[in-house]
Amino acid sequence: MSEEEIRQEINRLRNREIEELFVSREDFMDFRKVLIAEEDFKHFKGIALRGGNVRYIYLDEPEI
Repeated sequence: MSEEEIRQEINRLRNREIEELFVSREDFMDFRKVLIAEEDFKHFKGIALRGGNVRYIYLDEPEI
């Protein structure tokens, strides 16, 4: 996944165009690098799945 593709997917999740976003183990570190630079990154909740993949959802209120 390129940085631009990651940003597009983050925006789709943020704008509720999709309910969840699956990130593969191979893309996780690149995805995380882009995600933590976002101002509202605490609104994104990552749920670990088997095999090192992660499912992200967007929350109305940030997690503390």
